[in-house]
Amino acid sequence: MSELVLNQKTSSVSSGGKALQLAANFWFVTAVVGQWIFATYLILFYGGSAARGDLHLWKEKLTHGYVPGDFIGNTAVATHLLLAVIIMVAGPLQLIPQIRARLPAFHRWSGRVYLMAVVTTSIAGLYMLLVHGTVGGLILIIAQSLDALLIIVFAALALQAALQRDFKTHRRWALRLFMVVSAVWFFRIGLMLWLVIHQAPVGFDPNTFSGPFVTFIAFAQYLIPLLVLEWYFRAQDSTSASVKLTAASVLVVLTLVMAVGIFGATMGLWLPHL
Repeated sequence: MSELVLNQKTSSVSSGGKALQLAANFWFVTAVVGQWIFATYLILFYGGSAARGDLHLWKEKLTHGYVPGDFIGNTAVATHLLLAVIIMVAGPLQLIPQIRARLPAFHRWSGRVYLMAVVTTSIAGLYMLLVHGTVGGLILIIAQSLDALLIIVFAALALQAALQRDFKTHRRWALRLFMVVSAVWFFRIGLMLWLVIHQAPVGFDPNTFSGPFVTFIAFAQYLIPLLVLEWYFRAQDSTSASVKLTAASVLVVLTLVMAVGIFGATMGLWLPHL
């Protein structure tokens, strides 16, 4: 009898684990599609305007996006945008197990390029923030600077774990890195989700881009994804089927909510420029 109960418990935990993995895959695919839509927008809008010589259009979407005569600042902006595209297109490939298993050399070398790219764009972003500032004032400067510092720290920890061949720890730091690198994307879909819900700029002034909601999302853009990820790790490590199934259910709901934000951002921010 005890053996039968044990087998049933093992089967239940296994089913919970499969459900959790399927929910995680659903989230990942949805996020990647959303990020690649954003990357397409960056290529067509910023790359297209640069190819046509219409760099002044960058100011429509970026604070101090293009400043005539500021070679260093403009180079930092261009570098930041170029690397952002590379990161969003290539970054998710680092997290696909099949690629790691079948193309280990590609995973290692593309991983090094990815780490260099995220650190470089974070440094460029810090330069832009400290020299040019940003819309929204001091709160957004602090929040975005903290995100840039987290990117640099998480990249270093992911690399350290890889060099020590501690691949479980490496993967978890890589996932944390993916979350903080994606903060600028989370910010946009979170903002558009809020606007879709309220159909108005509730909680912030759209002209100054300040207010309690902006203060909240400035930090929530990376802290909430990190908290959800840590909860996912705990559910993965748990031996309780109910914990895994609960986490899977919540993750599916969060993914559907995220999809609404992606739809809002695509229709309101990106598609008009594609």
